[in-house]
Amino acid sequence: MSLPPKPPARPDKVSLWRYVKLFRQDILSAQPAKLYRAWMAEFRTPFFRSFMVNDPKLVDLVLKERPDDFPKSSRVSEGLRPLLGESVFLTNGETWKRQRRIIDPAFEGGRLRDTFPAMWAASQACVARLEEGIVEIEEVTSHAAADVIFRTLFSIPIENEIAAEVFSEFRDYQRSQPIVNIAAFLPLPRWMPRFFRRRTRETAKSIRSLIARLTQARADEIAAGTAPDDLATKIMTTEDPETGERFTPEEMVDQVAIFFLAGHETSASALAWTLYLLALYPEWQERLAQESAALNDCDFKVMSELKLSRDVFREALRLYPPVPMMVREAGCPQEFRGREVKTGSQIVLSPWHLHRHERIWARPDAFEPERWQTEEGRGCAREAYMPFSAGSRVCTGAGFAMVEGPLILSMLLKMFRFELVEGRVPQPVAHLTVRAKDGIWLKVSKR
Repeated sequence: MSLPPKPPARPDKVSLWRYVKLFRQDILSAQPAKLYRAWMAEFRTPFFRSFMVNDPKLVDLVLKERPDDFPKSSRVSEGLRPLLGESVFLTNGETWKRQRRIIDPAFEGGRLRDTFPAMWAASQACVARLEEGIVEIEEVTSHAAADVIFRTLFSIPIENEIAAEVFSEFRDYQRSQPIVNIAAFLPLPRWMPRFFRRRTRETAKSIRSLIARLTQARADEIAAGTAPDDLATKIMTTEDPETGERFTPEEMVDQVAIFFLAGHETSASALAWTLYLLALYPEWQERLAQESAALNDCDFKVMSELKLSRDVFREALRLYPPVPMMVREAGCPQEFRGREVKTGSQIVLSPWHLHRHERIWARPDAFEPERWQTEEGRGCAREAYMPFSAGSRVCTGAGFAMVEGPLILSMLLKMFRFELVEGRVPQPVAHLTVRAKDGIWLKVSKR
């Protein structure tokens, strides 16, 4: 049985500038094959030292046991700041803690039930839009994921004029923004220009302007007592329990930008790869299609019946984690596996390599959704599975995504069959998320 596509690895040794060039094109194929077996690897540049950590005990130390000693690295945030400003995705310390205190209540367990009708409606709209023929499936899943965000956040469908414009601009931004800016490699002072591409700057400014219009309109509705009870209203009316403060309008623009980027980009990536895997393994597709018969009424309880869909989605997230790498910074001197880790060293945590680590997972490159029902698979997941990060900085919307993904997937499979297109094997590359270099093309037909 053929294995799902995987990026080629680079030679073990390349020059720094060759590595930088490869990294800017695609961070996955810029890495050597030995990282799929190594517990830790050290990478040196003239300006900083970087450690990729695959040892589960060290990953837990960084993310769960002592997260305050390993703040998010400012080097990676350099490339995203024009769009995300001071959003919760980029901040550290007390600023981040305050933001999470305001945001987290909107995503607590009970709120998933409240947002489920909006997800259901977005799933139905996705089915209605899809046409038979050869389709670039990332376009389909991007549209669907964006629709979910707008319906759950602002109670508007993607057909809304502003929503449609934000979606269009985000697609341009994703294509124009490299995974890292030059400041990720060079220690530039704060005042020095970051040399962003012109199109990147323009799309970021346009997106933030559009989001500002949405948040101002919602602020007016809140003041008038006419605001719908959705995620935006919940977040904008939540006070920090320690200070009593709410988000300012500028802060809310930052947060909406990351909700859209994280919620839309990651979900679109995961759904597209899941559909490709189901086309590659049609026996699993038929099992999920049979399970989808449970989708009759818009009732949150139906999610408990989509067990296979959930396992398939989890396995797709293992093979193709939307965010392939995360970077932290050592806030104080450390010792990792007998090596000195100086203050300021970059600590790279790679879901991509952890999820395919040859010393942790059985058959790491194989698509095996059944592993999630075995003790071995669940044990590996506890040790080395983090598509949504882990610890205090785990993605706020993780539970949200694990409802959205299986629901849209099941809704599509109930109505359509997805098949491979000859000669169209997608090549995974990492830009803002793990996408396919030339798209994911599938043949779509009605059942």
